[in-house]
Amino acid sequence: MKYIFLAFATLFVIACQDKHKTVKTFDIHEIVFHTQNEYSNPYTEVEMGVVLSGPEFSKKIYGFWNGGNEFVVRVAASKPGDWSWESFSNQEDAGLNNKKGSFSAISWTDEELITNPNRRGFIRSTSNGRALEYADGTPFFMLGDTWWAASTWRFPLTGEEADENYIPNENITFENALHFRKKQGYNCIALIAAFPNWYDDKFPPAYINSDSVGVRQAWEKNGGLTAKSMHDENGNMPFERWEEKEIIADYDRINPEYFKSLDKKLKYLNEQGFIAFLETVRRDHGPSWKKYFDFQESYTRYVQYIVARYGAFNLIFSGIHLDWINEDFCLPSKDFNEVLTNHHKKYGGMPYGQPHTILIDGSTYTQFGHGNEAPWLTMHSVGNVPRNHGFYPMMEELFDLNPAYPVANLEPYYPGWDNVFHNTVAGERPVPGSERDNYFGRTQMYGSVLSGGLAGHIYGTGAYCGSVASEPKNEGERPYIWEGLNYIAGAQLPFLADFILSEGMDYQNCKPAREKLMPHKSKGAPEEGLDGWAYMLLKPEKDLAFVYFENKCEIAEVSGLLENQTYKVSWFDPIDGEWLDQLEINSDENGTLKLSKFPSGKIVSTRDWAVKIKL
Repeated sequence: MKYIFLAFATLFVIACQDKHKTVKTFDIHEIVFHTQNEYSNPYTEVEMGVVLSGPEFSKKIYGFWNGGNEFVVRVAASKPGDWSWESFSNQEDAGLNNKKGSFSAISWTDEELITNPNRRGFIRSTSNGRALEYADGTPFFMLGDTWWAASTWRFPLTGEEADENYIPNENITFENALHFRKKQGYNCIALIAAFPNWYDDKFPPAYINSDSVGVRQAWEKNGGLTAKSMHDENGNMPFERWEEKEIIADYDRINPEYFKSLDKKLKYLNEQGFIAFLETVRRDHGPSWKKYFDFQESYTRYVQYIVARYGAFNLIFSGIHLDWINEDFCLPSKDFNEVLTNHHKKYGGMPYGQPHTILIDGSTYTQFGHGNEAPWLTMHSVGNVPRNHGFYPMMEELFDLNPAYPVANLEPYYPGWDNVFHNTVAGERPVPGSERDNYFGRTQMYGSVLSGGLAGHIYGTGAYCGSVASEPKNEGERPYIWEGLNYIAGAQLPFLADFILSEGMDYQNCKPAREKLMPHKSKGAPEEGLDGWAYMLLKPEKDLAFVYFENKCEIAEVSGLLENQTYKVSWFDPIDGEWLDQLEINSDENGTLKLSKFPSGKIVSTRDWAVKIKL
């Protein structure tokens, strides 16, 4: 049975002259305009929007060109009550200016809130800046998956109802894959809005800026860095082909038909209760963009197009997918900081206060700074390199910044990537899907969150290539999408939420404190590995601690607790997601609690374990 895309409850389309409407809070309300003037390139020539006013809200909400002579402004009511708007533009166009309208918003019922958590409001930082929540204060602990190419034909949106019993196989659809993750407990999908360059993989973007044979050989050797025809299901590319330079896109001529396909996927995500982690574009399009176009003006315009088109959705925004910073393949981070700062000065932050971060190579603090150094940045992250213990000191540094921002690891270890040079751990590349491979994926979840990543975690399914059976893989390439979805580590990410949220919102007030574990690094534990380290989150009141032990850890003493008190010690199995028997252990006169052995009975672990210690 086909569902009708435009029948979503989260979408109300009205013409400018329509009468007063009643909508639900946080639903998307589309206002459609038609120009009376003709423009050779509406994308570059016209800027328009509305001034939206409502309870405790007054702000410019910008519109976007939707093809032909149509412009659309997407708005949402953040509170119940009466709302009104008045249009404006940078042109003397009677079809765009001085239009007015109004609507009323009502709240969702308690039953409706349970059906879809997005009805609780836009994602924002908690009051202490450490974590994320919905607008009504309900915690949002991000459990995300990397479907970077989900905007393309590789994750086809068919319009068919999802099969509730679907197990990933080569007949993959966007609907079935999403419901598979939904049943497991995920609440976020990470995707890149557009891959504009790849008309022909013979000419990946980096070639344009380099005549180096070494660059070409490196690109070809690391298969998967080229992504092959990243069009939508209907063959649409996000930008028009540039006739002068046929191998790249014309970044000043957008194709709205492509983004109409993306609209449907984001609407489906939000309707299913998911948050989109939406990125503008991948970093390797930057060199050609800057070489042939006015980068600051053109890229600012594109960022604003994505913000205008999707800024009324419940999402986390990323202004660039900056997962690899290399002069042969990417612009330096300062170039993106400059253009994103320019965008922020011109348009402000996200329309409804949604977080803005960057998937980064290393740390966002190292690459962009903090506060006024990057005024657009409201959430910090680590990612990509080093994919080992090196992540965790970075995250502790981010956690200690003032003012506090939410922190997450957005691109950790990818199970199944046995050929990617920066996916090795201390030189080790496990067999895809093996116990060791899944362990690396799992231990990055717990190590990241207990090092201060209280915003949650994004798991690495990550498949661009080998996405369909008709596209054969070479030995050692990334897994097929359905193979990546079936890896055991992916099913284990929601267990992390069972552990961290077991005391409700208390995790939001905890701080990284691995130095209070004795030892927190076992003898011989490698700095670049993922064995032998232990991590702890501790509440300042000393009444709650979350601890995680990697494989090959020595059993530890836990200091920093209250003196001479009885604590409940609950072991948790991160492999099966089960709580084990609860113990009672007394702290000594120094506030130290001694754990005697792991649940296996050993004093040196042969697998990973987690434990909650509560007064």
